[in-house]
Amino acid sequence: MANFEGRVVILTGATGGFGRAAARFFTDAGASLVLSDLAAETLEDLAGELGGDTVVVAGDITDPDLSERLVQTALSRFGRLDVAVNNAGIAHDMTPLPKTPLKVARQIIDVDLMGVFYAMRAQLPVLEKRFRDTGESGAIVNVASVAGVVAAPMLSVYAAAKHGVVGLTKSAAIEYARRGVRVNALCPSFARTPMVTGFLEQAGRSHDEAEAALVRSIPMGRLAEVDEVIAGLAFLADPASSFITGQTLQIDGGLSAA
Repeated sequence: MANFEGRVVILTGATGGFGRAAARFFTDAGASLVLSDLAAETLEDLAGELGGDTVVVAGDITDPDLSERLVQTALSRFGRLDVAVNNAGIAHDMTPLPKTPLKVARQIIDVDLMGVFYAMRAQLPVLEKRFRDTGESGAIVNVASVAGVVAAPMLSVYAAAKHGVVGLTKSAAIEYARRGVRVNALCPSFARTPMVTGFLEQAGRSHDEAEAALVRSIPMGRLAEVDEVIAGLAFLADPASSFITGQTLQIDGGLSAA
């Protein structure tokens, strides 16, 4: 396991499938955490389950002030920031592009793309300053999707937002390559999270039939397990991955290679 002892991590979308697993991973690896999601009570419950050195800040990632508050909380509570995992995101139902409701399209862009922009806008200057002052580098991992690197029919707006996250990631990585900040994107395909299993339950067919249809295009023929995705996240966040920046790590069972 990567060692994050003494390091401070911001994690958004902390109460979702990937978020909870990531929070547990970083806690077990010795990090101090600043966790965020919409529901304060759920966040408090998660912090209680985790133990460790954890502080929670509830809020909406579409509010730029939240990202500023998360960074300031890390600095005021722990005195530093080492890693930011921008994980908050939502998806929309599988819908042909012309039938995607305008309100839904705007919400997807606001949460999945602008939320990452607001987060990095707050995080990058602080990580850069720490590098200038101490020589210690930091890392940002943006949780995108394999839909950010390949087409996603019937999920057009989601794909557009995630392609945007990949674009932000690569551009910021180049801007900050000599300023002590690594920026990478994690791009999983469908994984066994509550979001995906909930979608399968609403698919109008048996769970097994819906899952078989969902994984038909994946060469390995199955969903990703959450721990497999977290292993990729740990790799990108690990200080040992010190020469890796501007990359997309596809954890997709071979989907993007086909």
